[in-house]
Amino acid sequence: METDIALEQILQIRPAQKQALKKLAIESAKDLLYHFPARYETTGKAKTVVELSAGMQAVVFGRVSGLKTKKAFIKKIPMAEASLTDETGSIKIVWFHQPYLAKMLGEGSLVRLEGKVTERKGTLYFSNPKVERVDKIPRATDNLFGKEADAHTLYPVYPETRGVTSNWIYYGVQKVIQTGILDELKDPLPEALRKKYHLPGLKTAFIWIHAPKNEADALSARKRFAFEEIFFIQLEKQQERARFAKEAGFSIAINENEFKDFVARFPFKPTDGQTRAIEMIQKDFKKPHPMARLLEGDVGSGKTFVAAVTAHTVVTSRPAGQDFGNLQVAYMAPTEVLARQQFESFIQYFAHIGINVGLITGSGCQKFPSKINPRATTDISRTQLLKWVANGEIPILVGTHALIQKSVRFKHLAYVVIDEQHRFGTGQRQTLANKEAFKPHLLSMTATPIPRTLALTIYGDLDLTVLDEMPAGRKPVITEIVSPERRKVVYEEIRKELAVGRQAYVICPRINEPDPSKELALLAKSVTEEAVRLKREIFPEYEIAIMHSKMKNEEKESVMNEFKSGKIKILVSTSVVEVGVNVVNATIIIIEGAERFGLAQLHQLRGRVVRSTKQAFCYIFTETKSKNSVARLKALQTAKNGFELAEHDLQFRGSGELYGRKQWGLSDVAMEALKNIKMVEAARTEAHELIEKDPELKKNSALAEKLSEKKEIHFE
Repeated sequence: METDIALEQILQIRPAQKQALKKLAIESAKDLLYHFPARYETTGKAKTVVELSAGMQAVVFGRVSGLKTKKAFIKKIPMAEASLTDETGSIKIVWFHQPYLAKMLGEGSLVRLEGKVTERKGTLYFSNPKVERVDKIPRATDNLFGKEADAHTLYPVYPETRGVTSNWIYYGVQKVIQTGILDELKDPLPEALRKKYHLPGLKTAFIWIHAPKNEADALSARKRFAFEEIFFIQLEKQQERARFAKEAGFSIAINENEFKDFVARFPFKPTDGQTRAIEMIQKDFKKPHPMARLLEGDVGSGKTFVAAVTAHTVVTSRPAGQDFGNLQVAYMAPTEVLARQQFESFIQYFAHIGINVGLITGSGCQKFPSKINPRATTDISRTQLLKWVANGEIPILVGTHALIQKSVRFKHLAYVVIDEQHRFGTGQRQTLANKEAFKPHLLSMTATPIPRTLALTIYGDLDLTVLDEMPAGRKPVITEIVSPERRKVVYEEIRKELAVGRQAYVICPRINEPDPSKELALLAKSVTEEAVRLKREIFPEYEIAIMHSKMKNEEKESVMNEFKSGKIKILVSTSVVEVGVNVVNATIIIIEGAERFGLAQLHQLRGRVVRSTKQAFCYIFTETKSKNSVARLKALQTAKNGFELAEHDLQFRGSGELYGRKQWGLSDVAMEALKNIKMVEAARTEAHELIEKDPELKKNSALAEKLSEKKEIHFE
């Protein structure tokens, strides 16, 4: 039997249910098998029929009879109906929207029933209970649901959606398994690997995850599927890494004197972390194969400095066999605001050595220096810029995703720097790195705090370098969790800072106010309303502006430029406020509805005000009374850095909520596995060793087939 068989061939599915299943990414029998329980419920002792009472959540064993399908009088809902009988009496059962159960169970079957007892007109009945066939009815002497019990004690609870309940999924999975589909599945994990890590086979794992007899079986199955997913991600990444390492790259010699002179021009001493990162990158430069490295560091830790110093090494080097010209650097930023900021930074860094710097974005192109004024930039046509880049006259080109267009060609592209790596897809990264015959060295950078296990998994094809300390002179942000009654006091403290020329960000979870008739539960503040309130009631003397994701790029850029210039004193924004934008004078940030953000995201937002040696303040405004939420927010005051907060989020907030698993393409079980560094490292090691011995998996056809299948799904 094919495992991608449509569910309609096994189950009766109504159109509304089909749409609901699609929301859960379930379209085939295989999809349903891979829709794993979110948790398991443990049942208590079974009751007899005579012991039941209205409102009771109960488990009963007995024989079903009178099975039939019908339509409920109200709304003509399809349903199944039956009676359950034990030695003490009978009770009616109804299953709405599940008429197939009448055929699935079979007249006279022995079953285990679990659900809530309901009463109507003096008659007790079960409504939509869970039901499972059993071989025999345990007796009172069998220690019901103890270790010796014949029936299961754990029952799966599945992620559900409107129109498809956990109960429906439970029966659907049982029906799929009864078709014999598990006997047709190939286990993609090599037997030696399963034995080494004590992992069950595929068929056993499916049975244990959907119908575990005990907690150990359920955990063992989840461990197997988690390892499998992480292992195949690592396999793909290690394969990419091996292919990239075979490419011809630029071997770049380091001129120590020029390097030292360039570093000495900066008004600060590099941190030990920056020095280590630069040494690692320069060591990679000397190799004949391209570097692939991820530089991860908190906001303000000095990633741009590392990028600038290493870019200097490249652009002051000659192409092989030439005593003229320069190797080239491409620097890609996620937004025009950031691209322009980095363009201006590179002008400051390289103006003294006469290096041409170009800027390419969707809204236009610029070049430094101008022929008319050697200290200024000039607007130039796209055609002219591309011509100069292609013939090597512009050694440094800064841009947005416009850099990866086919029309952009380089003469000697030796180094690619990608800022805020997570904002670009792997495909975009590869497009830029694959532009020329000789592959450039690649440095991806991110200020997003990522747990080590996630970094090792998602960026498994990159070497990881971490900047874990801040430049000297940077003061820690004073962070205060503000309760509603302290708002007025805090506003006055902020007023004092604004009075001496400082600026402030105010971050809100929403853009607009919700329709009160539709979203009564969502009381989060909105950008539009909060900006009006602040201007009217709190800070009428200051210029206030808004920014959010629905604004056009030109509007956002205009607002950010006015904020940077100091014209706007308070910027009310969603979390879209640009990562890395450097507004030195902004030393205050208010975060409204802070409990709605992850800790890592809150830390990144707080980083907006870590741009100078001035004292910065972060006010966490929260309405929550939940002790857990308040305790989680307090970690912002105690954690040493963003990485510690990211680990805290992973362990305590719940892996399913971490950054949004869809962003990384990981299932819930894989996200759970990220809490286990040993598992991730083991999967990485096994994948690395396997690819070293068999790069194209020619000796491992099952692995190659599974990997190919995963790639097809990934690129759809």
